[in-house]
Amino acid sequence: MKIRLTFLLMLAAFFTAQAAQVDTVLVKSTAMGKAIKTVVIQPENSKSKNLPTLYLLHGYSGNYANWVDKVPKIKELVDKLEMIVVCPDGGYGSWYWDIPNDKNYQYETFVSKELVDFVESNYTVAKDRSKRGITGLSMGGHGALYLAIKHQDTFAAAGSTAGGVDIRPFPNNWEMAKRLGPYHEQQESWNSHTVMEMTHLIKPNSLSLFIDCGTEDFFYKVNLKLHEKLTYLNIPHRFLTMPGAHNWDYWSKSILYQMMFFHDFFYQPAKK
Repeated sequence: MKIRLTFLLMLAAFFTAQAAQVDTVLVKSTAMGKAIKTVVIQPENSKSKNLPTLYLLHGYSGNYANWVDKVPKIKELVDKLEMIVVCPDGGYGSWYWDIPNDKNYQYETFVSKELVDFVESNYTVAKDRSKRGITGLSMGGHGALYLAIKHQDTFAAAGSTAGGVDIRPFPNNWEMAKRLGPYHEQQESWNSHTVMEMTHLIKPNSLSLFIDCGTEDFFYKVNLKLHEKLTYLNIPHRFLTMPGAHNWDYWSKSILYQMMFFHDFFYQPAKK
């Protein structure tokens, strides 16, 4: 995929000194009976506008502060692209699922309901689905697509960078068996909790989708298969591959493309 000179010049213009505000707040989760730390990044003078919101999820073993600590330039992107970015703590290995009979793992309810309600009650943001997007990396990339597909009434756009979009080839990894049970015993549960088997739930023209993954990433093959399946099913989406592995060097680059995608979606001209 060729990068146009105009795009490079646009990116160069982004990284000038700005005054994005970064807050760490506690968001009450009634479902889990605890408060969840969350980073909220607001553009300069954001109180004067009903801005769109991008929910940005971390990966396995990560936390709420990963994105702003590892990719500080995200603050400049927030300023220039005029959106509020919300980074919740998703637990060490929750995969953003609700697990029956386990009150410690109700992260689907937390992110898709409780967190959205908190943000829209406490910040100057637009309160309609056309101004809500969700994306993330690795476990959070899978989580973002999983939540958006299950809650198309809440989110209008979704992304994934280096997402584990099919969990089944990795039955012994990342605590998933602790959440869902062993794959050989609980195949139906694993199928219902993986994005690859949820594509039939995507309503026509409901979600705007952007998926990217590095070509040296261990999740590259499952992302390619998801792209092929979406293409076969005539589900519109954007798919980007670049050189890179499963690390912050790649993610710090891919977030530029992710946030540009959401900016274009949020600020697209109104349809006549």
